[in-house]
Amino acid sequence: MGPMKIGVLGLGFMGSTHLQALEGIPGAQLAAVMDADERRLSGDLSGIQGNLGGPGRALDFSGVARYSTVDAILADPQVEAVDICLPTHFHAPVAIQALRAGKHVLVEKPMALDGASADAMCEEAAKNGRILMVAQVLRFMAPYRELARLVKSGEIGTVRWAMFRRRTAVPTWGPWEFDKTKSGGGIFDLLIHDVDIALHLFGEPRAISATGHEDMPNGIDIITAELEFAACSATITGGWHHKGEYPFSMEYTVIADGGVVEFSSDGRPPALYRADGTKQELDNSGPDGYQAEIAYFVECCRKGEQPVLCPAAESARAVKTGLRMLEAREKRTAARA
Repeated sequence: MGPMKIGVLGLGFMGSTHLQALEGIPGAQLAAVMDADERRLSGDLSGIQGNLGGPGRALDFSGVARYSTVDAILADPQVEAVDICLPTHFHAPVAIQALRAGKHVLVEKPMALDGASADAMCEEAAKNGRILMVAQVLRFMAPYRELARLVKSGEIGTVRWAMFRRRTAVPTWGPWEFDKTKSGGGIFDLLIHDVDIALHLFGEPRAISATGHEDMPNGIDIITAELEFAACSATITGGWHHKGEYPFSMEYTVIADGGVVEFSSDGRPPALYRADGTKQELDNSGPDGYQAEIAYFVECCRKGEQPVLCPAAESARAVKTGLRMLEAREKRTAARA
């Protein structure tokens, strides 16, 4: 069996990140790229900068098919799977179009901006017998992978309380980011990661309350949401702050009967502080999260198996929970008015 031939749609920050991750995956071959920007399509990604990692760089696309439209890349019979890194409002319609074209689909988060679209994506994958996976990269990053191992194995006992925090300056990749109908704002663009992890660990929330503030013209979209689960509560907090130099950060604290698991990107590697007073540093090694998620997607495609480590149905549930969080924040805001 030869390498899986993949087409990458969208050569912005996430597309550039995925392209660099693809270079280190033996079972994958970049077969095609798609972008409406001719400079990017030439391989010049040097102007790209995101909230993680360094700037983009020049890539050699000389042996790769290059397309300027979605229709054109999906019509390429050499492309077996697509990696959709387009602006958020294109995720659902392009994924559905790709599935109908017989392609396996990896699509960047958020999966969609409404629950019906997310469900339609799952239904289309099943109807066409294709693999569908959402790039919820935290599931493949060591600090969150270790947290999931400790919680799901029962090693730290019952979880009683959790906090997930993620903040960044508002992305300025395009004007669509400031349009909530296209980006979903900070909750869908950023905190969907933490929503996904919370649901992965604790199941379906029984109740949700939230406070926060939204000022989309200025890029402000912040929330503190309390999610009540069967055995614990979880706080998900953060979002988009003012554009410019405000730094990106992510962290979590999870308190269980057996101790506290904690991590912060601001210099605190993942560790377990056991109830007996001892500290155990957790495994923070392994491949880059983006490389690991794409490699897993490729493996699922080659085996014809849906991704049990990151099921599309769970990504759809994260979309619906994100909407519940926004509704709860709006309700609280209206009550204060």
